Amino acid sequence: MSQPPAPLLIETRGAVRILTMNRPDKLNALDTALTQGLFDALLAAQADEAIRAVVLAGAGRGFCAGADLKEFADLTPANQKAVVARADLTTRLHMLLPGLSKPIVAAVQGVAVGGGAGTAIGCDMVVAGSDLKFGYPELRHSIVPAIVMTSLQRAVGRKLAFELVSTGRMVGAEEALRLGFVNKVVAPENVLTEALAIAEGWAKVKPVAMEATKRLFYRVAELPFEAAMAAGRDINALMRSFRDGDGA
Repeated sequence: MSQPPAPLLIETRGAVRILTMNRPDKLNALDTALTQGLFDALLAAQADEAIRAVVLAGAGRGFCAGADLKEFADLTPANQKAVVARADLTTRLHMLLPGLSKPIVAAVQGVAVGGGAGTAIGCDMVVAGSDLKFGYPELRHSIVPAIVMTSLQRAVGRKLAFELVSTGRMVGAEEALRLGFVNKVVAPENVLTEALAIAEGWAKVKPVAMEATKRLFYRVAELPFEAAMAAGRDINALMRSFRDGDGA
């Protein structure tokens, strides 16, 4: 009997690790196996000194349709341990994306909704296809978009974030670019190529400098102005000691 396909494909190209969600028949909906696979693969990329950047992609015609509603039907109050475990896993994944020391670019084509949208904007950059359909339709399914709210509010602010989670309206590629959800819009067939180009550029940077940049970037976002400036001053002074003679 043949084995079912792996829910996550892992490929290494030079110093870039490519993680591809591989449930195309489900539009890469996030079940527990795929969510755990993503979490573990990101930690493995973190631990691998040869890896300097990560690309997160989705197989088939969509990036990620959010949570697998079929699996969620079994996550009821009667099965409380499973409910809490799944919520904890999803939360840890969303915290890991900005917390990873190595930069991550999402290659997003087609749908990126709910948890898929949250996963995409949790990455450091997003390349989107012109066919993008981005949004948070959870309330239509009587699900509260609880875990994705934090990154959404921080990405676009309260008014627009509340509009998106309360109405469930979809955002297209050009609007997503204008609102700052994505960095670049390309033809769907070019999404992975463009994301790889960004990751390969990151991979040329010294890891110590990239790690310091990413950690400081997210740290200062949460600090008052004076504290953020002080953190920048400290990293500025520290990093000068790592520079070599040619200033690379």
